[in-house]
Amino acid sequence: MSTPHNASLTPVGHDQRVFTGLSHASLWFSLGVGLLVMQVGAYLVPGVGTQDAIWSILIGSVLGAALLAWTAKIGCDTGLSSAGLMHQTFGSSFARLPVVLNIVQLIGWTSFELVVMRDGTGALGQKIWGLTLSPVLTTLLWGGLLTLLMTASMLTLVRQFVSRIGLPLVIASLLWLSWQFWHKLDAQGISAFMQRQGDGSMGMLSAVDLVMAMPISWLPLVADYARYGRTGRSTFGGTWLGYAIANIWCYGLGVLVVSVSEPGTDMVTALLLAQGGLVALGLILLDELDNAYGDVHSAGVSTQSLLGGSLKPWAIGLAVLSTLLAMVLPMHSLEPFLLTLSSVFVPLFGVILGRMACSAGTQGATDVSSTTVNIGAAGLWLLGIACFHGVAKWAPQLGSALPTLALTFVLAWLTRRRQA
Repeated sequence: MSTPHNASLTPVGHDQRVFTGLSHASLWFSLGVGLLVMQVGAYLVPGVGTQDAIWSILIGSVLGAALLAWTAKIGCDTGLSSAGLMHQTFGSSFARLPVVLNIVQLIGWTSFELVVMRDGTGALGQKIWGLTLSPVLTTLLWGGLLTLLMTASMLTLVRQFVSRIGLPLVIASLLWLSWQFWHKLDAQGISAFMQRQGDGSMGMLSAVDLVMAMPISWLPLVADYARYGRTGRSTFGGTWLGYAIANIWCYGLGVLVVSVSEPGTDMVTALLLAQGGLVALGLILLDELDNAYGDVHSAGVSTQSLLGGSLKPWAIGLAVLSTLLAMVLPMHSLEPFLLTLSSVFVPLFGVILGRMACSAGTQGATDVSSTTVNIGAAGLWLLGIACFHGVAKWAPQLGSALPTLALTFVLAWLTRRRQA
């Protein structure tokens, strides 16, 4: 059984609430930038036309980031981690199931991030020295660096490195790449690009759903950082602004890059071919490391919530495990499995938002093991999973995320009101 002394299930004290709105904005802008986001943005082409792609990026980013920020505010108001929110909503015994699933997906995504960094580094090595770098050694290099970062304080890394050093470098690289590919677009004809029509393989709602996929994928992690925020308002605003800007920028850049590049050119190669792309890609690859760090830190928090002990040894062990998995598993082939696993967290947080959206402060949040199983919340989560996959199969043009979130939130809200 969990105990009130478990640091991952106990609200953080006011002396630890050091993140300002700028801290949250810097963190979530940095976490929102990545090669994977640009690659997913490229999937909008040629499914939808340019104007529909622009609208879907704007709408999906604003809505997705708002959901992320709303969850962050709840984490700040209650002082609870993501695992703590799950325990509070579903009961201590049942919550172990989504917590374990979260750990599995976080380990998987960390391994996938290491593979992305390995492949990108290999492309850089080929471009700079004409050498084929060893995938094993490259993975060990990034994995070793990740493991080293897990020995440092998360609060210090966010405030000292991400906000002051990492953020300006990432913004500079994005500005440079945007400038380079905009010039290519200008040479090819901006008017023709803006009038480009889609091939009909993707509807507008499906495109919005694809854009929302990235911010929604961070829902199971955001409270692990938001709980250290000074106020719910600054946490909400910083998270929303930081992630929305990053998501819009990277999805838009993905569409731009694929639209002006030769057909069949992968994202890494396209970025390398740009003037100065070598340096910009290197900085983006370095920024991928904080995505992996975010995954491992949250996996460590969730593991601590189940098994107790100190956070740092769990985080270090999970970083080593993820590195080993990145070397032996075909992570690109496992990406569909990871996306499917991530889908269970859309209805999960629909229920959490519905039940805790208007909870006041940390009231009721100090003992997350008070209820063994909340049958109603558990049932709504399972119903939401069925809805998500049902919509994906029988009405894919609607997208799965929004209908599922709406259903689970409304039902959780209504049942919460009856229990009040």
